[in-house]
Amino acid sequence: MRHGKHPYKLGVKKEHRQSLLASLAAALFRHGSIRTTLAKAKALRPFAEKNITLACKALRADDKAEVKLHYRRMAVANVRDHAAVKMLFDSRAESFLSRPGGYTRIYKLMSRKGDASKMAIIEMVAADDRGYGKKRHRQKQHAQHLGGKNVETAECGAKEVEVAGVNLSDNVAGEQNS
Repeated sequence: MRHGKHPYKLGVKKEHRQSLLASLAAALFRHGSIRTTLAKAKALRPFAEKNITLACKALRADDKAEVKLHYRRMAVANVRDHAAVKMLFDSRAESFLSRPGGYTRIYKLMSRKGDASKMAIIEMVAADDRGYGKKRHRQKQHAQHLGGKNVETAECGAKEVEVAGVNLSDNVAGEQNS
């Protein structure tokens, strides 16, 4: 079954959609970030990330020129811009070798003035960007921000957080125990 597997249609025919995504991807690879509508940015993300993955696979290939050439030709068939693919494979892909995916990020902007369409910026993520990570308990975040460490008491099982010689317990919210 193909439930939920439909591509982003964008209100255009298949050929027009392929050309649109190819030109958007070429601009993204050349400039690093572009401003477009939110729907086009969401459609561009998987398209661009598949081509970045091809570039990473080409760099990981064990000195087999025909394999590297094959990945490059697959990317050129998708993007249709030799200069953008050359820039992606030669300079930008090296920074993504350590990332397991998530090469692009979408930021939502305010609506466009003329037709009130939702706008977004899609950008290629920097290699050393770790993202937001998981949310942690608020008191632990505050204690670790101040340089403290977690301490568990044995007698009552209550959790206390020690910060610079001052204990903050879960029982007393925000008060200092001396």
